[in-house]
Amino acid sequence: MMQEYILGIDIGTGSTKAVAVALTGQALGVSQQHYGIDIPEPGYSEQNPLIIWDAFVQCVQEIVVKIGYAPQAFSFSSAMHSIIPVDKTGTPLAPMITWADARAENIAQDLRNSPKGEEIYRITGTPIHAMSPLCKLIWLKANNSGLFAQADMFISIKEFIWFKLFNDFQIDYSIASATGLFDILKLQWSNEACQLAGITADRLSEPVNTTYYKDNLDAATANLLGIPADTKFIIGASDGCCANLGSHTIGPGVAALTIGTSGAVRITSPVPVYNYQGMTFNYLLNQNTYVCGGAVNNGGIAINWLLKNFLQKNNLTGADYDALFNTIETVPAGSDGLLFLPYLYGERAPLWDTKTSGAYFNIKPGHTQAHFLRAALEGVCFALYDVLKTVEDASVAITQVNISGGFVGSGTWTQVLADITGKKLVVLQPEDASAVGAVYLAMQIMHPESYDALTHVNSETIIRPKQQNHELYNKTFVIFKKLYLDLKDTMHLVNNLGI
Repeated sequence: MMQEYILGIDIGTGSTKAVAVALTGQALGVSQQHYGIDIPEPGYSEQNPLIIWDAFVQCVQEIVVKIGYAPQAFSFSSAMHSIIPVDKTGTPLAPMITWADARAENIAQDLRNSPKGEEIYRITGTPIHAMSPLCKLIWLKANNSGLFAQADMFISIKEFIWFKLFNDFQIDYSIASATGLFDILKLQWSNEACQLAGITADRLSEPVNTTYYKDNLDAATANLLGIPADTKFIIGASDGCCANLGSHTIGPGVAALTIGTSGAVRITSPVPVYNYQGMTFNYLLNQNTYVCGGAVNNGGIAINWLLKNFLQKNNLTGADYDALFNTIETVPAGSDGLLFLPYLYGERAPLWDTKTSGAYFNIKPGHTQAHFLRAALEGVCFALYDVLKTVEDASVAITQVNISGGFVGSGTWTQVLADITGKKLVVLQPEDASAVGAVYLAMQIMHPESYDALTHVNSETIIRPKQQNHELYNKTFVIFKKLYLDLKDTMHLVNNLGI
């Protein structure tokens, strides 16, 4: 019997992933296409948007073939903060600048320290950081004025895919709210932010709600994807907002925590949660719901660095990760005093310091390779705990953390996170929470009764903290925080030398 399904598409930094979900919530199939990041200069991070379009097409084609028939609808999740200068036909005039690009760090720092910084933050809800399209546009105007003037529009990767599908420049409220250019209360482009960027609002896409949809593909595109031309496409939201929905993290006292390449902690709120020092973000899930929190740069990417450089593992497999976690299990909580600052790629929340770096501290003769591995894992979890406490201090007490991302498959990693945070961790969605959240967004408007039934699903896994370990980690966390403050100036001096 054919089951109707909705296809959630998550356009990520390292891959595009499609998850087919039946109206019962059952995952029917998954397709994933990976691609790389170009680093033409230190601090740069670029991608070819056409390669990502091809990955999207391949994911759709593979799912349709695998299941044997087309989905009832599509819904999108996407990475935030990307920007592509395009002409009026949607043709890219330069590579896409990704969220990880740090070339605008000095511009962001100057704006953050200016009287205008907090005003722009409160209007847009977006941290003042090199990742934001606002700072990228200011940099582009100052450093490549020819390209800046030539571009008819500045769009994100999701807008690029949407334009390829429908020949319309449109952006959902969620992605717009992560640009640093959008007024999150008035739901329109901010005149103040646009003036800072040196553009007018007509060079940005039309903002629409996250439940907005189209169903008028042209015949050629429908044929390419192998679907009917009248299939619904829901524009969806950002990956972080979708992950909250996909992991059932809606309501007070519950946070979502995701670890992929990077990592993030998020809550939902009916109003923005402002903290200018920690610069919590405030992104829109829909016109009535804010997803507030903070993101870190160094999640799985720091662990992969460790595997490649400590264990010489270049083509990582599941067995490599299993070996890593088995090794970590041989070392007690706290790594016998060894500490790791995981800031290999600079850091976002709550430090907002692109010039920081990674560091091991308190190395003793008794520390083995296994200690270094465990300390690195603990360092990533400490960084996320730092964000969790910042969000909690600015909002309400958090009693439960719903987790998602590839790390949930590791009992070692999840237990370390539970012990460090002292929170009950719950795995509610073992599949890709962002892609599934996009599906849920579509269900809310197309099949509300099915969505309501899914919100009462029982949790699959609960991880509770070990109190003795949590007490130890709380003492260590104080040192972890102080260590960054003690080393900050030295890190900046080294960074300024370009080494």
